Amino acid sequence: MNDTTHPAARVAAQDWAALTGELDEHGNALTGQLLTPGQCHEIAALYDEGDRFRATVDMARHRFGSGQYRYFTHELPDLVRELREAFYPRLLPVARDWAERLGQRVPWPDTLGEWVERCHAAGQSKSAQILLRYGPGDWNALHRDVFGDLLFPLQVVIGLDTPGADFTGGEFIMTEQRPRAQSRGSSTTLPQGHGLIFTTRDRPVVSRRGWSIGPMRHGVSTVRSGRRRTLGLVFHDAK
Repeated sequence: MNDTTHPAARVAAQDWAALTGELDEHGNALTGQLLTPGQCHEIAALYDEGDRFRATVDMARHRFGSGQYRYFTHELPDLVRELREAFYPRLLPVARDWAERLGQRVPWPDTLGEWVERCHAAGQSKSAQILLRYGPGDWNALHRDVFGDLLFPLQVVIGLDTPGADFTGGEFIMTEQRPRAQSRGSSTTLPQGHGLIFTTRDRPVVSRRGWSIGPMRHGVSTVRSGRRRTLGLVFHDAK
């Protein structure tokens, strides 16, 4: 694999000043291409390799929506591991800045390995990296991915199929609860191989009192046709 297709190099090559501005303004930001079509197919094909996953969740059974997802074990595929490790140091300055604006403690160390160790010491020892699969009529209810007391405020979802060709519908949706106002929604069509960085739980927003917490939720609109698969990168482990 050369530098033009190596996921860490693609993450590093993103316009991080622009992405940070988008995150500050909207709570989410769409990256450029991170994975080639071949790499997307490689990751998507892992879904049927059951020994790679610690758990499978049927969303309809739990009333989370409709569709299915699987949690990887800690033995992550190389592409998934490299992406997660490449994103953490890029997102860390945003996480620390947001916490400081809100007057919160800044618990995240310089390396992902140290942070994961803290999660495990706190009883959050299950992998939260996720592969999702939706078919016609499937959707994901608005939610937050909070798996314990320790959390990282940003995560990433990467599209593995091509909208308009492999599936229709299935937009990534977010809602933001605004201070003393109606909630605001947004939707993003996720191109194949591109990532959407978004807030796990909330973000700092300007209010009359200075910086306030802006709670946010995310989900997926109904898939109208075809198959939509995505990779989710979470930077804290689960209980």
